[in-house]
Amino acid sequence: MATDLDFIKFLVDQIEHAGVITYRKMFGEYVVYSGSKVIALVCDNQLYIKPTEAGRSYIGDVVEAPPYPGAKLYFLIEDKFEDREWISGLVRATAKELPEPKPKKKKNKRKK
Repeated sequence: MATDLDFIKFLVDQIEHAGVITYRKMFGEYVVYSGSKVIALVCDNQLYIKPTEAGRSYIGDVVEAPPYPGAKLYFLIEDKFEDREWISGLVRATAKELPEPKPKKKKNKRKK
């Protein structure tokens, strides 16, 4: 079961005060960004936050689960995403701890 577009729009609306939040569809599911950092995956209408120590401290009693078979464990947020202030705080704490993505290498064009 793929994630509904309405669900991802709802989640992004809930965390809009946590910074520049965007999303992108990938393989029938969604990746959520805070600025340029991947902070979450949304799979089967469930929110999976990238694990960080700051996030673990913020959540307290963490539920960990893989967003898809064979994936690393993420923090599964089952219902607290409905609390706009709480989920925005978690996203800010997570994004602050995550490193900036590595710059992509420019592809060299082959000369003929």
